[in-house]
Amino acid sequence: MSLIDTQDVGRELKDLESGARDSKTSLFNVYYEHTESQGTDELVESVLKSPQTDELVKTKPSFLNRIASALNAETKGIEPITEDEKTDDSILNAATIWFSSNMVIVAYSVGALGPMVFGLNFGQSVLVIIFFNILGLMPVALFSLFGVELGLRQMILSRYLVGNVTARFFSLVNVIACIGWCVLNISVSAQLLNMVNEGSGHVCPLWAGCLIIAGGTVLVTFFGYRVIHVYEKWSWIPNFAAFLVIIAQLSRSGNFTGGKWVGGATTAGGVLSFGSSVFGSAAGWATYAADYTVYMPKNTSKYKIFFSVAAGLAFPLFFTMILGAASGMAALNDPVWQAYYDKNAMGGVIYAILVPNSLHGFGQFCCVILALSTVANNVPGMYTVALSAQALWAPLAKIPRVFWTMAANAATLGISIPATYYFDGFMENFMDSIGYYLAIYISIACSEHFIYRRSFSAYNVDDWNNWDRLPIGIAGITALFVSAFGVALGMCQTYWVGEISRLIGEYGGDIGFELGGSWAFIVYNIVRPLELKYFGR
Repeated sequence: MSLIDTQDVGRELKDLESGARDSKTSLFNVYYEHTESQGTDELVESVLKSPQTDELVKTKPSFLNRIASALNAETKGIEPITEDEKTDDSILNAATIWFSSNMVIVAYSVGALGPMVFGLNFGQSVLVIIFFNILGLMPVALFSLFGVELGLRQMILSRYLVGNVTARFFSLVNVIACIGWCVLNISVSAQLLNMVNEGSGHVCPLWAGCLIIAGGTVLVTFFGYRVIHVYEKWSWIPNFAAFLVIIAQLSRSGNFTGGKWVGGATTAGGVLSFGSSVFGSAAGWATYAADYTVYMPKNTSKYKIFFSVAAGLAFPLFFTMILGAASGMAALNDPVWQAYYDKNAMGGVIYAILVPNSLHGFGQFCCVILALSTVANNVPGMYTVALSAQALWAPLAKIPRVFWTMAANAATLGISIPATYYFDGFMENFMDSIGYYLAIYISIACSEHFIYRRSFSAYNVDDWNNWDRLPIGIAGITALFVSAFGVALGMCQTYWVGEISRLIGEYGGDIGFELGGSWAFIVYNIVRPLELKYFGR
């Protein structure tokens, strides 16, 4: 057999390996083992009979991965991204992924909670929005640097930051959170779509609205990292234009007033509770962050990445939430708008501003645009949920990313339809509760990095799946368990008001994430030195 034939055999066998470039058992290792001792014919014969070759043949790409590959979609899973795979050199991508994800009605609705739920005036709401958003977006910008430097997905990175066992728990919570938030977002958008053509007898059914939003999410997330970044780079434009129309209509209506400045314990409780919601909205991306920078070259400026991500989050969050607060203040001054809010929450307020006695057909078109904006918010969650599922347990990592993406979207659709009809209030309360774990995760992760590792050189990427080399997670589990009590004492929800939170004002003040994060920091830094002393990792 000729050398050319030998190379052809090598290429064909190498093509059977999924992720061959970073495999320690690649076919070329076999070549090098035999090159000096054998001729060409003997070399090929030994290669074909080699156990390594058998292993490569067994790792033939799955049916879904072959389809994804044929469509030029990403087939890479949770394996570390090697330097030669890091081909995304666009700093703009680091910003726009979050810019579009937050230029949506979800963030707009959070901003309206200040005046409409927590009794704050416009100025107080703005101050809370700015401060707590900055507090929440900083960890997202920080963890984005890890993706560039180490090429590790966020939940794989978590094995180093919170311990191997603890990271798998957070992976499970992340799966639940990704699906839960997407269900909640879809329900809100489906209700807004259902209002279009109100009274005509030709409205979009709630189930159809859920299907439209979920279908749009599938179209983007199936293809993976590259297409997600392309979509998020441009999807903010129509949403931003629709929000500008809302600003114009608010100004024309004359309903907006700033409200009176008042103080006292009850106002303080409202500030803390609203701040908790704002923080959760911004920090919610922290458990996704590294997933969207892993394909950026290691030599990319870390300062540019950090500030690009921070800016990409800050502008849309400030803009949409402040506009939401302004819309909430206006709705309190108009009985018609208030009635729409009571019936359909902030989707109803959007409709009231844009359609009746206003822009009519064009207003309904803007409502459709804003409802579809939810796709941009759901896309990161439906991409990350696949990676989180793979990070849970080694056998699950063998199931292709595209399968988990499709399965998660199917589950989201299956839950969102009954949730929209029957228990959307329960879903909102449930998801607010999941948000508390973000502060715990951030507190533990930052402690590990800044106190015990201190630099990226302290992370051995080759240990990403090595149980004997990764931190066990005793400190992480202990901190998580203890801090849960802090959350219970400090949270203020319709279904539970903690012993400490109920002492703040007439309605209580939510300090669940502050207590959870601070307790986690204290406990982790008590137990972690002991874990290092007795286990060495």
